Amino acid sequence: MTRDIKIAACLYLVCVGIYAGTAAGRLRAPSGDTHFIWMADGWLHRRLDLARSPPHTNDWAEVEYLTLHDGKKVAGAFQRLNTGRFRSLDGKVRSIADSEIKSRERKYYVSFPPMPAVLMLPLVWLFGFRTNDVIFNVVIAGLAPALCFLVLRRMRTWLAEEFGLHPSPDDPMGKGPKKDPNVSTDPRTGLSTDLWLTGMFAVGSVLYFSSVLGQVWYTAHLVSQVLAGLFLLCAFSARRPMLAGLCLGALMLTRPQMVFFGLFLFFEALRMASSERRFSFPRLSTLRPALRPLVLAAIPFTLLCSAGFAYNYARFHSLLEFGHSYLTTMQADNIQRYGLFNYEYLSRNLSAAFTLLPKFLGTAPYLQISYHGLSLFLTTPVLAYLLWPETTASPELTGARRVLWICVLPIAIFSFLYQNDGYIQFGFRFSLDYMLLLVLLLCLGSPRAIHTRLFRALVLVGVGVNLFGAISFGRMWQFYFNGFFPVGP
Repeated sequence: MTRDIKIAACLYLVCVGIYAGTAAGRLRAPSGDTHFIWMADGWLHRRLDLARSPPHTNDWAEVEYLTLHDGKKVAGAFQRLNTGRFRSLDGKVRSIADSEIKSRERKYYVSFPPMPAVLMLPLVWLFGFRTNDVIFNVVIAGLAPALCFLVLRRMRTWLAEEFGLHPSPDDPMGKGPKKDPNVSTDPRTGLSTDLWLTGMFAVGSVLYFSSVLGQVWYTAHLVSQVLAGLFLLCAFSARRPMLAGLCLGALMLTRPQMVFFGLFLFFEALRMASSERRFSFPRLSTLRPALRPLVLAAIPFTLLCSAGFAYNYARFHSLLEFGHSYLTTMQADNIQRYGLFNYEYLSRNLSAAFTLLPKFLGTAPYLQISYHGLSLFLTTPVLAYLLWPETTASPELTGARRVLWICVLPIAIFSFLYQNDGYIQFGFRFSLDYMLLLVLLLCLGSPRAIHTRLFRALVLVGVGVNLFGAISFGRMWQFYFNGFFPVGP
């Protein structure tokens, strides 16, 4: 393990160097979207709101506080689609005419879960609004591939210890007959596979362009990648349930839909409690002995979530409202009509995730990419291998893959039903919510394919695509267009 940690440390330094080199001039100043810095500054001044108007209108929550002529005070927001209709923080809707209003005040809030602001708090205390979120993102982003590598290495140890699946050079994931656990194996076996997968994750996925921009949206994505990696390291065999619960609570307060990572810990606790030590769906006989790790995990998870929900309630009188219902951006009309999650958003989001292609032109710049991004199969072509996994006779590997998919699906469903598809982006950035799980699924489902020239060629294609995105996105807008499909109005 010491050797793996040294390699992970080298990977961290290399990735930080790559991200910093690609960010280049952006490192000189904060980005224009430093919402978490504003949030942390508000805490330092004992305020929940911004205390003044925000620097721009993108993704801030606006709440109006009205004093009426009859002496009543109400807080909420006017409906954009129904003039004169006012939705208060308690969810009630009423008509309020301008003639009824004696005075009004607007307060602005950061409409994002607060955990990244917690991490930035010491920096904001030292540097205030000069805190450079681009540098923060680059430094944090380097941890994600390093942790991805450690998770892959830990998974190999987990397969050997728990299932007796000892890999060999010609059987990369030990999918043949179980080996004698007392027989030593080469610890380097599988190292090149793990390095290829880590490289794909680091610079052959949308993580690359997300790591070089700064900006509130990408800060949340990068923090969530680090927390997800730490969670999985703690959750294997349910060995460190309290630390896993702590990471899961922090994930809930960073990217709430990623709370479904907790399903992995749940199934691990059940498996460890069963006599066969195999993945299975909940049975009464295994629920009781599985309670101890689950309760231990629930303690820090509940404490963190309670703090976050109390913070939400103090601002918006709702435990689960982080502020997006009060956005004033172009999505506000759809949010008020359909809510934050709705079937109406599904077709657009599926297109953004899987089918959007670049537009080719006859003159310079010759190629343009939609502001809604590119298909995942263009930014990370090796994900196509997930559609045709290699067959296995091992029930342990089949069970492990099934559990990982059970974690992926609810996270993905939430992103596909969400009011925003990630606009404006180079690739489908919401895939980062489950990308680490997809890396594990590739490792479990395509172990022999990873050693082929075709797989590695596709990894390199993804690196080239994402290198172009990391360099051009936000800098060379001639390569992008504000539309959805390449043709049509």
